[in-house]
Amino acid sequence: MSPPPRGMFDLDSGDPRGEMIDRGSLTPAEIAEIGDLMNAFGELREAEQRLAEASRTYMKLNDTDMRALHFLIVSGNRGEIATPGAIAAHLRITSAATTKLLDRLERDGHVVREQHPSDRRAITVSITPETRASAIETVGRQQARRFYAAARLTSEERAVVTRFVRDMAAEISHQGDPWPEQG
Repeated sequence: MSPPPRGMFDLDSGDPRGEMIDRGSLTPAEIAEIGDLMNAFGELREAEQRLAEASRTYMKLNDTDMRALHFLIVSGNRGEIATPGAIAAHLRITSAATTKLLDRLERDGHVVREQHPSDRRAITVSITPETRASAIETVGRQQARRFYAAARLTSEERAVVTRFVRDMAAEISHQGDPWPEQG
């Protein structure tokens, strides 16, 4: 039996001299299993990038626009009032960039700005019914397929995967700046 094909994220290809990862306590079989897992994450990331690109092309919007519309759909589903400030905080962009974003989305018929129901100084933002329907029928249906993959797991398997993904997110977000100073 031949060994499984190596992907872009297997340890022997990415760190053949052990400069980044100490693998002294791992067997070759464990290293291969971890490489297979990392390659599976790479495949997922690539599939998500292809879906995002297709979604942006179909909706004729950029990534920030799509994230803003998703935020508005979720806010609406929760019965929450979306404000420009909440959108800016969610997207981690400035208020000036948010204004430009909302101007563009409103001009293209994707969002509506209205006076806040209880604060006369504020405005609310909502997605138009047409854009919401289009997003749900296309991007939303594709993204919802993740649910089916999770539903095929047992409760115990979901707990293990959830713990692993959260642990990986914590490792990636670990304190400290990994980028050297540019001089």
